[in-house]
Amino acid sequence: MQIRPIHNEADYKATLREVSAFFEKEPEPESPEGYRFEVLLTLVEAYENKHFPIDLPDPVEAIKFRMEQSGLTAKDLVPMIGRINR
Repeated sequence: MQIRPIHNEADYKATLREVSAFFEKEPEPESPEGYRFEVLLTLVEAYENKHFPIDLPDPVEAIKFRMEQSGLTAKDLVPMIGRINR
């Protein structure tokens, strides 16, 4: 199979199947298979960025989420950002 652009969902799934084989046995860099792997990953990334964009989170919500993950409270951040009312 020759490398070609990913135009639709079927192309995308076929490319993912081909790329997944490389993850089990990653090819040597700068080899023909290594170049193929790199180009296929670039195509997948471009398709995903176009069709499945991920918006950046609101900064405050991102901080709150990370605090929750780490079990932190606003009081724990006082040494870094100052008093709680900030």
